[in-house]
Amino acid sequence: MSEKYIRENKTSFVINKSSRRYGKFQSLDDAIFARDLLVENNWDLDSIDEIQKVEDTYIITAVIDEKLHIIAKFKKKPTDETVQRLIRKRVRNPNNSKYGLNITKIFDTFIIKKQIAGDDYVFGYYDELSDAEFVRNHLMDNMWDITSFSQIMHDEENKCYKIVEIIDGRVYVLATFSSSDEIDLDRVHEEFITKISKHKLGLASHPHLDELKDKIPELEDLFDVKVKDENWELENAGNPMDVIFTLTPWQKIVQDAVDNSTLESLEKSLQRYRSKNFTEKIQKNLDELIELNLISKNQDVYIKRDV
Repeated sequence: MSEKYIRENKTSFVINKSSRRYGKFQSLDDAIFARDLLVENNWDLDSIDEIQKVEDTYIITAVIDEKLHIIAKFKKKPTDETVQRLIRKRVRNPNNSKYGLNITKIFDTFIIKKQIAGDDYVFGYYDELSDAEFVRNHLMDNMWDITSFSQIMHDEENKCYKIVEIIDGRVYVLATFSSSDEIDLDRVHEEFITKISKHKLGLASHPHLDELKDKIPELEDLFDVKVKDENWELENAGNPMDVIFTLTPWQKIVQDAVDNSTLESLEKSLQRYRSKNFTEKIQKNLDELIELNLISKNQDVYIKRDV
């Protein structure tokens, strides 16, 4: 049959019959195998098994969006669990893109979007790709129904637990735990609201929480917890300047300059402030910032604490 029904493109081989596309493959050998499999099954996609044995090789195939895909090849017969896991992975990323279907990245934030009935819907914002993938996968498996989430979710694929909340139609992942025994919901909610507050005050950057900056009182009532931090009095901070001015001018100057720095590198970066006892002044403020838990020291390197 040679290459009948197979059309070569620049980087792929496409199977076409009667103006219908049945699949796209990276190699001619895979395209010939898929074409022969289709012919053998009278071009009926529904009748093709998921595992094909060819000589000493097991080939996993799947039909996704009415197209035939070759998923993987094994020398030993794979388990049913392995087959289903690989097929699910391909369903979520049929085009082998960077993040898979429905996930985009803007700056450091991962966004889940889907077009439904012609309208674009945003289902959530995430600072970790693993959280975005977990939420996207669950939504795909449950017809994009956000009510299908529970507060404590078991991520079977990654063997962990995730704390999930639905807020104003968005799906938020608050925390991840390796064991259910580690979960303390009050603490999770407290840390979540505190993180939002720090982002609002400019003490930390969490762009995926932007939509919640003005909802802190509502969230405190919803979760029955209060904003809390061991170093900052966040509950009564009206704006970022209230917090910043709790430091002396020199403490703030030194804190801003610390970036995995040695004393010598700090002296160079702060040359414009040079005056009498310059080195001693920097050292004094470094020691005070360490006492305040705002920076730490590892051997000769000073590191800014993430607040």
